[in-house]
Amino acid sequence: MLRIEDLSVSYGNVQALSGIHLEVKQRGVLHGVIGPNGAGKSTLMDAITGRRKPTSGKVFIDGQDITRRSVHWRRRMGMSRSFQRTSIFPGLTVRDQLELVASQLGEPNLDEIVDAFELRAVYDEQADSIAYGDQRRVDVALAMVGKPSLLLLDEPAAGLSTTETIALFEHLRTLVERRGVTALVVEHDVDAVFRFCDSITALDLGQLIVTGKPVDVRSDQRVITAYLGTAA
Repeated sequence: MLRIEDLSVSYGNVQALSGIHLEVKQRGVLHGVIGPNGAGKSTLMDAITGRRKPTSGKVFIDGQDITRRSVHWRRRMGMSRSFQRTSIFPGLTVRDQLELVASQLGEPNLDEIVDAFELRAVYDEQADSIAYGDQRRVDVALAMVGKPSLLLLDEPAAGLSTTETIALFEHLRTLVERRGVTALVVEHDVDAVFRFCDSITALDLGQLIVTGKPVDVRSDQRVITAYLGTAA
């Protein structure tokens, strides 16, 4: 589904990513990306979505080289992304904004998304009046509208409590499996990542440390040293 070959990104003289290789073959899976601040996680997301042009390397979706394609082209072809900060429309009700985006993207089953993220209770509330945890669920729900084939989530649980984080990942897990979406998730809540993700990539200082199953990544000494600490 997603293949990255020898991807490097530079900001002037700063090497943000260096020679990244990554492959996520299946649909209906969550793939986590972890690492300390400055590891290159958001830069990786920007390179995949076209917001940042690679210095070298290539990005493939379903075997097609999309490295030089625009952000809008990638969105039309089924790539969706949410950011660290919520991007909801505060002046609209939850219903209005979801239905607006659904009509633009040809979403065939909006009710499935609304129910999966348990948004019925706030459906007719103005978005800026609902709790922050609800806003984050609306934000991820908006990214899921239109049946994207590849979903990229940049810290979807930022600012949430442990209980809210678990609930969000449970909702996400359900919909990703049901819709056959490949989801790449950057997240600092490592407990949620190791609990809900099918596979994980760990980055540090712009380089890939390891990619593998959660149990293998958690026990990797390089990951423990760079990010998890001795408590892992």
